[in-house]
Amino acid sequence: MDTDFIVIGGGIAGASAGCELAAHGRVVVLEREDAPGYHTTGRSAALYTENYGNRVIRVLTIASKPFFDAHGFLAARGVVFVGTAEQDAAIDRALADGKSFPQTFEEISKAEALRLLPILRDDYFARAIHEPDATDMDVHGIHQAFLRTLRERGGQLVTATGDAVANRTATGWEVETRQGRFRAPVVVNAAGAWADAVAKAAGVRTIGLVPKRRTAITFDAPAETPVHGWPMGLDIEETFYFKPEAGRVLASPADETPSEPCDAQADEYDVAVCVDRIERATTLQVRRITHRWAGLRSFVADKTPVVGEAPDAPGFFWCAGQGGYGIMTSPAMGRVVAALASGAALPADLAAMGLTAGDLAPQRLQTA
Repeated sequence: MDTDFIVIGGGIAGASAGCELAAHGRVVVLEREDAPGYHTTGRSAALYTENYGNRVIRVLTIASKPFFDAHGFLAARGVVFVGTAEQDAAIDRALADGKSFPQTFEEISKAEALRLLPILRDDYFARAIHEPDATDMDVHGIHQAFLRTLRERGGQLVTATGDAVANRTATGWEVETRQGRFRAPVVVNAAGAWADAVAKAAGVRTIGLVPKRRTAITFDAPAETPVHGWPMGLDIEETFYFKPEAGRVLASPADETPSEPCDAQADEYDVAVCVDRIERATTLQVRRITHRWAGLRSFVADKTPVVGEAPDAPGFFWCAGQGGYGIMTSPAMGRVVAALASGAALPADLAAMGLTAGDLAPQRLQTA
């Protein structure tokens, strides 16, 4: 099959890139599993915050908000960050960083923190920060909106492809899959944890991508404790977090264990660490775990996404390394991929906020 753009990966990165590219030409999005979003996209903690990540991440996050607002994908939540006496410096750094961005991010008293999150242990934390404007995200709705727009613009999603192998041809790229061969001048590598493997199989230099496992559990809250209105609780150095989730509590030890690309599963040790940290910081008792899972968040060395054409492979574009920021940056990332892969300039709103193509370019870190 001949097309203009082939996107490898149907998770949030591939769906947003395919959606935006479909405004520039014919697009096919290839998904290795039976359904898109099975791996990392479907296992997100689903929080939107503008006070998370480095400068590039925050620009992409802020530029994504109009899309979320227009479709009603955000719901009020808020975050309370807590720090022990030994974490004073981390609290101060977070407050300094927060001044550079528009969302409210302010230190609050212990009494106010306990009012907002009454299950915190008074003797656990010394200081707290409140970010009232952080919101929950409808991850499924966001992902489906990209795929729906892809189809409306004439693009195609092909599932159950298995490993997609890209090969250079005289006119561009041919991608071989279980569902047949696809040809296009441009291929976009949005394969998540598998992005370096896709590049290596194509003979393209890799970017040093490291998938890292993140564990999460849900458990029942005490019957007398109304959890729905809680903000998220988050350790200032991200050693744990918890939030309401469908009448229960979702919690994570915020682990980042390097892993091979795989269908990640929760490790019993990480589950135990999660329980211990939650019970030390709060009055919650984890008596019955109702669900446990893990997902892979993929990072490069500087924890900044990689978007742009591979310098050693014309027509091969990266869309990888989103780490834990992939959902909340996805609308802006999709627009950046579409602009660069179609030969256009960066979107004007992103350029106005100081983002450059060099901030995202693979040249900054390619390894072998």
